[in-house]
Amino acid sequence: MKIMVTGGAGLIGAPLCERLLEQGHSVVCVDNLFNSTMNNLTNCLANFKFQFIEHDICSPFLILAGKFDRIYHLACPASPVHYQNDPVQTMKTSIYGSFNMLELCQKYDARILFTSSSEVYGNIRTPIKETYYGENVDTLGPRACYVESKRAGESLFMAFKRQFNIDIRIARLFNIYGPRMSEDDGRVVPNFILKRPITIYGDGYQERSFCYVDDCVDGLIKLMESNITTPINIGDPSGNISIFDLAEEVLKLMGDEDDQIVYEKKRSQDEPNQRCPDISQAQRLLLWIPRVDLIDGLQKTINYYKEKRLLKSEIFYAKNINTNR
Repeated sequence: MKIMVTGGAGLIGAPLCERLLEQGHSVVCVDNLFNSTMNNLTNCLANFKFQFIEHDICSPFLILAGKFDRIYHLACPASPVHYQNDPVQTMKTSIYGSFNMLELCQKYDARILFTSSSEVYGNIRTPIKETYYGENVDTLGPRACYVESKRAGESLFMAFKRQFNIDIRIARLFNIYGPRMSEDDGRVVPNFILKRPITIYGDGYQERSFCYVDDCVDGLIKLMESNITTPINIGDPSGNISIFDLAEEVLKLMGDEDDQIVYEKKRSQDEPNQRCPDISQAQRLLLWIPRVDLIDGLQKTINYYKEKRLLKSEIFYAKNINTNR
């Protein structure tokens, strides 16, 4: 098949591109590199079935390269640091960008998958089922640019399905983490690994469930190739943990148990206290379950940052040698 991945240079997009290439598909990656890097695509660039296009999907475009069979629409910053930095662009990406991708689907008669977010559920008790329609959602707060644009994106996808019979899929993602998260991502996992002292915003009792990126990629591919057109939760309930306990696990894995944990007030008052998925639909309909437990996933992520920093040191050393010649 010929497959497009928007946001394909990001945390989820890059390993998704790799997996699709391994399966023998031709892959076109579209990304404006707003909060991602070409370094994430190193394993893809040597493959003759891979093509990269730098483009902002908020602007319409046509690819004169034949018909697409699948479009994975991942494009949109997911980190509060990034999506609050340019809230208007964030909303345009999930609304205008989705509209442009859906129009491409009409042109190519393609199937399209939209990565929505657990944020659409608001602040409720968990685990959360897909049948919950959302309450306690702040449409005016600093997170609203992301939350409301994801809700609007889902509505737009359903409108295209009903009016034009577009073949859609919707995945609601819960706290995906792993290698290739940028160092300035601002989310809790890279912050706890890279920054000292570890800073917890709030009392540390707020809970999240963390899903390793490889499991997420498995879930997205299974959803894309299913016949399910209603939203499906993709997350890992077994990775549910308080932010304080997560900090302690990271310190333990890094051998930094004696390091200090400091507390500051919440950065956003509309931040949910709990966020854990009910994945019974994904288990029953997709035969999908997460396989990488939290400790193993954290260790893989820590190893990635360690290797990345070593590589940077080697490059710096080589440049100094050349400079001093």
